[in-house]
Amino acid sequence: MSTLIDTHNRKINYLRISITDRCNLRCQYCMPKEGVSQFGHSEILRYEEILRIAALAVKKGINKIRVTGGEPLVRKDAVQLINHLSLLRGVEDLSMTTNGILLADCAPALFQAGMKRVNISMDSLEPEKYRRITRGGDLSRVWAGIEAAQSAGIFPIKINVVAIAGFNDTEILPFARLTMENPLQVRFIEFMPVGSLSEWRPEHCISADEIKRRIETFHPLVPVDNSKNGHDGPARLFKFPGAAGEIGFISPISDHFCDSCNRLRLTADGKLKTCLFSDEEADLKFLLRSGRDDQELDRKLTGAISQKPLRHGFLGGVIKRCHRPMVKIGG
Repeated sequence: MSTLIDTHNRKINYLRISITDRCNLRCQYCMPKEGVSQFGHSEILRYEEILRIAALAVKKGINKIRVTGGEPLVRKDAVQLINHLSLLRGVEDLSMTTNGILLADCAPALFQAGMKRVNISMDSLEPEKYRRITRGGDLSRVWAGIEAAQSAGIFPIKINVVAIAGFNDTEILPFARLTMENPLQVRFIEFMPVGSLSEWRPEHCISADEIKRRIETFHPLVPVDNSKNGHDGPARLFKFPGAAGEIGFISPISDHFCDSCNRLRLTADGKLKTCLFSDEEADLKFLLRSGRDDQELDRKLTGAISQKPLRHGFLGGVIKRCHRPMVKIGG
C-alpha cells in the first residue's frame, strides 16, 4: 500500500463516502424547510461502484473510511456494504455517521459486519427542541439507538452537537455532563456555512473556546492524550477528571485545522471533493460508467488530490460557501 501525500505535504488517509442524499429528518442547518431535490436512482453510485473506488483509494493509502448520507441507514443493504468495505485489506478504521433514528434495529448487524464505531448527530437533549430542529425527529429513538450500539459492542460512540447560539447554547453544560457517567464522546462543532440556502449567520456561531469556557464554569477539564486511542481527527479532546467519557471541540470557523486535513469526500452521485467548503469536484462516476480502467481512475484521483487547497474559503472574515447543501455532500 502506498502513501498519499498532497502538494502541501499532508498525508491523506481518510475517505468519507456518502451513499445517499435521502434522509428521514429535515434538520434546519442541513437543508431548507422545503427540502431539496433528490438524486434519481440512476444518479447515485451503485454499491459495486463505491467498492471499486474504495478499493483503489485503499491501495493508494486510505486506511480510514466513514459511511455517511443523507442518512446512510435509509439505503437498502447498507449493512452489506459495510461488510464488503471491512474486507478491503488496508482498512483499519471503518465507521458511520447517522442520526440514530434507525440504529436500534441494525446496530448488532453493523457491528458483526465490521463497523466498530459510530458518530450520532444529536443537537438537543430536549424532545420538543429536538423535534423542532430536525423538523419531526423522535429523540427517544435516538437514545434507543445509542443503547443498542453500546449493547452491541460499538465503541466509541460519539455524539455530534452543532452548537447554535439562541437555539441549544443553554444545553452545553447538560451535554457535557453526559460524559460524567457515560462512556460517550460528546463533540461540540461550530456551526458552519455549508449550502447556498443555509440559515447560517455569523451571530449563530459559538466558538469552541467559548463553549469550553462555559463548560469549565462547571468543572475544569483536563486534556486527553489522543495518541493513546489513535485519534488523529479535528477534535481537541478533554474530559472531566474521573469521568467515563470525553468532550471534544471542533473549530472549523474560529481555528481551522486545514493544515492537518487528511480527508477526501465521495458524494452519493460520484463526485470527489477534496475540501468541504469548495465547489471543486472530480467526476468519478463519468469514468466508472464510460468503461475507463483503474489507471484512469487512479490518475483522476491523484489529480484531484494535487488540487486539494491549503485552506478553506472563509478566512479573514470572508465567507465563501460551497453551494451544495450538506445533505448532498455527506456528513
